[in-house]
Amino acid sequence: MKRAIKHAVVGGWPTAKEADQVILDYDDRHRRRIRLRTSFGEEILLDLKTAIAMADGDGLQLNDSRWLRVTAKPENLVQITAENAKHLTRIAWHLGNRHLPAAISKDRILIRPDHVIEDMLLKLHATTETVTEPFQPEFGAYHKHNIEKNWF
Repeated sequence: MKRAIKHAVVGGWPTAKEADQVILDYDDRHRRRIRLRTSFGEEILLDLKTAIAMADGDGLQLNDSRWLRVTAKPENLVQITAENAKHLTRIAWHLGNRHLPAAISKDRILIRPDHVIEDMLLKLHATTETVTEPFQPEFGAYHKHNIEKNWF
């Protein structure tokens, strides 16, 4: 079985050498060692030195020098919107106070389904909607990814 032994952030690997991809949900993109199946059906062992939080577009180098693209798998999420930017900022503060992974943009926040949090959001007069899309929450302040955001 081939092993994925090196991780590179999006933009930091030779996409021209892309041989295949692995489509992974949020949990499976934060691993050190796990058996994966590529889009073409090849079994790969993710075998990194430390656990890495991977983003959509990152690369994994195999021990035969080929590269795999990491693709974020769509999953069920809760989309949160608000009356205005101030209201959304207040909601973001409450979510952050609960240390929830959240994907934040200027007009919405995405979180994973959680009935307790969804009840809190309704009490904060947020609008929630179930959506299915890739989930890429904010990385921690000391993480090496530099995901470009279009804030405005």
